[in-house]
Amino acid sequence: MGAHNSRRRFLVASIPVSVPGPRVGVSPEALSKGRVTVLLGVTVFLALLAYYFVGVDEGMVSVFGKTMVVHEWVHDARHFLGFPCH
Repeated sequence: MGAHNSRRRFLVASIPVSVPGPRVGVSPEALSKGRVTVLLGVTVFLALLAYYFVGVDEGMVSVFGKTMVVHEWVHDARHFLGFPCH
């Protein structure tokens, strides 16, 4: 006996429906020049601080003196980022 394959196909009509929804917008207070300036300044400061501690903090310019605590703490990150350290 042959296999009988019966598939049902359903056609879905594409009807454009315009449903009013909530209006999404950005308030002027969210992107004020002052707020953008502060956020950009804080971001740049934190990036430079991370760069210093990963790449520069050792020897005479060390924040913690002659200890190599920060150097050892970020040792693998220094190699990964290409900073020479020994």
